Amino acid sequence: MAEKLKIKLSIADRVYPLTIDPSQEEGLRKAAKNIEQLAKKFEQNYAVRDKQDVLAMCALQFASKIEQGGLDKMEDTKDVVERLTALDELVNAKLSLK
Repeated sequence: MAEKLKIKLSIADRVYPLTIDPSQEEGLRKAAKNIEQLAKKFEQNYAVRDKQDVLAMCALQFASKIEQGGLDKMEDTKDVVERLTALDELVNAKLSLK
């Protein structure tokens, strides 16, 4: 079994100690960095009362990107299925003429 790694991530002026698999470290550090950058952006551009409001807006921003990505992927899949169905019908029509 792989050895666990203890790291500390700083988010919104708080330190969060975590015990993780080593394979997760890079992703978690990048995620924490992205949250910090977005939080600073919100603090600079909007009248924010406290860190909780900033973190809530960060969570909403990231969650909406994930949801929109899923919706976009479903729409792309629907388009592909429609095109494949049309192509299948066209091929079947040509084969039945022979």
